[in-house]
Amino acid sequence: MSALLELNHVNKDYAVGGFLDRSILHAVKDVSFKISDTAPEIFTIVGESGSGKTTTARMILGNETPTSGSLTFEGQDIAKIRSRADKLKFMARVQPIFQNPFEAFNPLSTLDYYLYSTAKRFLGLKRKTEIEAEVDKALNHVGLSLAEVRGRYSHELSGGQLQRIAVARALIPEPKLIVADEPVSMVDASLRMSIVNLFRDLRDTLGVSIIYITHDLSTAYYISDRVIIMHKGDVVEAGAAQTVLGNPQHDYSRALASAVLPPDPVLARRIIEEKMAARG
Repeated sequence: MSALLELNHVNKDYAVGGFLDRSILHAVKDVSFKISDTAPEIFTIVGESGSGKTTTARMILGNETPTSGSLTFEGQDIAKIRSRADKLKFMARVQPIFQNPFEAFNPLSTLDYYLYSTAKRFLGLKRKTEIEAEVDKALNHVGLSLAEVRGRYSHELSGGQLQRIAVARALIPEPKLIVADEPVSMVDASLRMSIVNLFRDLRDTLGVSIIYITHDLSTAYYISDRVIIMHKGDVVEAGAAQTVLGNPQHDYSRALASAVLPPDPVLARRIIEEKMAARG
């Protein structure tokens, strides 16, 4: 298949410790996968904190450079994007959605300010009517409207509404790929499925591929086309989501499937390790 995104034997190492006790942390180890440019999908990276999933996402977004291997988007090596114009073009095609919607917006600025700024920056629009039309179109895709958002501040809305606005902002440049890092972990449980269903709708109606990063196997099973499970930087399982998550083979995958993980990453890791140890 022709690749929208391709990771080819990607590794990411970090030096940790001081001058005398320095060691190398292998955060991502030999990760390879490909997303087609003709068949939009939800590709999920599953793992607890420290698994390497967020580091992988940061390399896809161009925020980290791989130690070795390559990441290409539409045939272009992401690490070699240098000029401001090329970076802006890449950012328009690959948009992030972050974990905490309350941190995504400055509480002192109105939400429509962020939406207008995105339309100006990526679409080059200057006329107010054109900017508002594009913003309203993006908001409509997530079940909102500019009339509902105009002049409002982040503290006036729920976490679910804010995350929808964050998704709308990502849609304004009409990206081909969205990288969503734990996008429902800070949203009330009653609203999580609305965000998850939104991702499915965007895939089906707009043809946007989504890299969904999570430790929540229930939502991963529900919305994913394909999945990889990462543990300490390694991909331990990969394939069709319902096959991998419905019948996990690796001890870590089985421990993850049987655990209800808390948001505290230290406690979550302890639970996983205890379940793996119990399996012998």
